[in-house]
Amino acid sequence: MNYKLWIIELLILSLLFTVKVKGQEVYYHTSNQDVYEFLDEFANLGVIDINTTVKPYSRIFIANKLKEIRESNYSLNKRQQGELDFYLKDFNKELIPTYNRKNKEFDKRFDILNYKDSLFSFSVNGILGGEYFMNDSGSFYHRWGGAEAHAYIGNHWGFYANLRDNHESEIMNNEDYLTQRMGTNYKLDGTGGDYSEMRGGLTYSWNWGSLGIVKDHFQWGNNYNGANIFSGRTPSFAHIKLNIKPVKWFEFNWVHGWLVSEVIDSAGSMTFTNAYGTDQRDMMFDKYLAANLFTFEPFRSFYISLGNSLIYSSNGPELQYLIPVMFYKSVDHTYNSTDQAGRNVGQNSQMFFDISSRNIKKVHLSATLFVDELSTSRFTNDTLWNFWSIKGSVRISDLIPNTFITAEYTKSMPLTYKHNIPTTTFESNGYNLGHYLMDNSQEIYLSLVFKPYKTLSFKLAYLYAKKGKDYDDLGGSRLGNPFMDTVEWENTSISFKTSYQIINDGYLFLNYLYSNTSGDQNKYTSPMFHGKQNTISFGMNFGF
Repeated sequence: MNYKLWIIELLILSLLFTVKVKGQEVYYHTSNQDVYEFLDEFANLGVIDINTTVKPYSRIFIANKLKEIRESNYSLNKRQQGELDFYLKDFNKELIPTYNRKNKEFDKRFDILNYKDSLFSFSVNGILGGEYFMNDSGSFYHRWGGAEAHAYIGNHWGFYANLRDNHESEIMNNEDYLTQRMGTNYKLDGTGGDYSEMRGGLTYSWNWGSLGIVKDHFQWGNNYNGANIFSGRTPSFAHIKLNIKPVKWFEFNWVHGWLVSEVIDSAGSMTFTNAYGTDQRDMMFDKYLAANLFTFEPFRSFYISLGNSLIYSSNGPELQYLIPVMFYKSVDHTYNSTDQAGRNVGQNSQMFFDISSRNIKKVHLSATLFVDELSTSRFTNDTLWNFWSIKGSVRISDLIPNTFITAEYTKSMPLTYKHNIPTTTFESNGYNLGHYLMDNSQEIYLSLVFKPYKTLSFKLAYLYAKKGKDYDDLGGSRLGNPFMDTVEWENTSISFKTSYQIINDGYLFLNYLYSNTSGDQNKYTSPMFHGKQNTISFGMNFGF
């Protein structure tokens, strides 16, 4: 028996059966951005107070915030009232104890299957969607389908599952492409490929926290165009997540994840012979993530978050990294650091900070700092630099009714997110866990959104992104590498997007994208978007 897994199970069971129970949770995926944007709007207006550093939110959290908006004294305009009523058709399932078709106050959304009584409830829906693209490189498409379900037992257990199979006629993403498309593990088929994504989990909640065993995506760091702590862009991976909020002004989040190293362990691999001949089964090195985030709210709508993380590789999860409140770099110095010959046997650690303020009505200001390596001796050295990424954002909501203006800047120094030991890189399935542009890069992002009618939006956006040398590929010293002394890849794009949510989770959308990429396009850009392109895409989807 694996004693480390036994210890994990014991810790989880001990917590589950010693806490006071209240509430239940299943997580609402961030790909359904409209609900997140709606809550962000009312946080900017001062109607509700939310910590937007950590996502996804749970369905019960969203439901309660919608209830706060409904019961507030704020005078909603026609579009806002329409959207509030629209989203409550879905999230009333969390707010109303039982569902009776004859209850006219329970205006429920369409579900393929739905049941709710005082003890047990569940919802099941299909997933179906497709997007068709046309540009100078030709026409191509992405289609997907599957099913999703969530359930509650009593007032503390939550379960959810989401399975989606995908097909792309042309490959639009891989580990090196600088795109915000979700990371995938393709099964190649000519020029295209198939991939599937299974997400889900089991959660247990009480009156001041929750614990989940899930395989899903998560984001850390305030942003409007890609987080630079944890972006949530990798293929989903299994993790334990703990959320504690014992008082209004403090919140704690912790994650321990089982990553995919894609580094072959030759000693653990095996050669075998059967009726089909001789073959080999390769085994990969284990790889894990431990991360925590402490968030303080010294006064309303002002949040300060700080935390740290560690990527480590070992024969099974290590107990010292299962302690949620640790400063993991210091722990690593005790257990690893260097051997007697002075060789590096340590793990890969990071620190991060996030500040979010909505103290100016209708304005959200935020800043995030991710530090991969820090030495105070480099502060006064003009030839050496620390490895960090910084992001600053501002959003103005409803200064002109139903209009949203966003500006964001991101800069990442060389070798941020990089590591020289292949089993402890800041990656899973080869995809960077942090910002999608990775290291030695910067980005300017501007957008204007107009919502004239409930669930109808028009978005105009400008993006200028560039990336310098990949010093990890070039080798040589890891210190003193200048920021973007040459530009190796560059992208300027202007996009116009319109979408309309006809029924809950049911969308029609039409997009136009002008993009101009140059530099090392074969490495960083899908062939379908090389050079100057005018891309038109349209499609529909039901479910996420």
